[in-house]
Amino acid sequence: MKYAPIVLFVYNRPEHTARTVEALRRNELAEKSELHIFSDGPKNSDDRNQVSAVRAYLEKITGFERVFLNAGEVNAGLANSIIAGVTEVCGRYGSVIVLEDDLVTSPYFLRYMNDALETYAEDTRVGAISGNLYPLEVDLPETYFIRHANSWGWGTWQRAWKLFNPDARALLRELERLGADYEFDFYGSYPYMETLRKQTAGEADSWAIRWYATLFLRNMLSLYPRQSLTCHIGDQSGTHCRNMIGKLHEVAVSGTPVQVKRQAAIENPVHRRIFAEYYGVGRKKIAMAELRRRHSASVSGSRKEKYT
Repeated sequence: MKYAPIVLFVYNRPEHTARTVEALRRNELAEKSELHIFSDGPKNSDDRNQVSAVRAYLEKITGFERVFLNAGEVNAGLANSIIAGVTEVCGRYGSVIVLEDDLVTSPYFLRYMNDALETYAEDTRVGAISGNLYPLEVDLPETYFIRHANSWGWGTWQRAWKLFNPDARALLRELERLGADYEFDFYGSYPYMETLRKQTAGEADSWAIRWYATLFLRNMLSLYPRQSLTCHIGDQSGTHCRNMIGKLHEVAVSGTPVQVKRQAAIENPVHRRIFAEYYGVGRKKIAMAELRRRHSASVSGSRKEKYT
């Protein structure tokens, strides 16, 4: 069996990068896998030292079949880096496993990803494999399909990635034409359409929302595991991370392998509803945390006015 190449995107966080790589190296298939690293160039002089520290660490990595380091001279940004890197590696190898520098993996992550990529390689109804699952307190099958695309440790094939549409306006127009807002937003539980609109307005720069919209409009599914094989360790040092969201999705990675057995590529409405309910509860938690933060700031400000 030829194992799918791993593509890792890094920037200016040496400690996060080291945790990500060390966990990945403990995977049982690491020594049989190629690791392709895309290190984005610094945005400014303040980032230069951190980027250099990341690259100094990366140049000493061992434990993989081969390691390739692509060190950018200029800053392309996360979205452009991922789109270009996945396109390049997927085009050369036919499939790819994608990670960013703030994800810790289970020792069984690579096994699951490779098994799933091989099992569904020819099934055109399947567009991606997700290694991440939210902390859902429900009993789910070993693997199942959702009409969604998760960006925290995932894989795909060239046949699916070549369909990726970077044109957010075109994607938004088609979703609106179909009247798919409610379903795209998981029954109104999460503002994915709002994120896509921000993308068109230049207020966001997300490759993930465009990938999700691409697969959604193609009616393509993603395979999910019963228990997450990745954990997001990002914090406010990340370009696109909001701390409360990171805490909301915090989950322990699986300590046992996930068995991948072929099944019909069909989304179970019950499973989709479970995701929607989780999103709904999560949004309420975020809203309450934001209200508490604003209240605390307001009280603090009042006290300063009173005693100055």
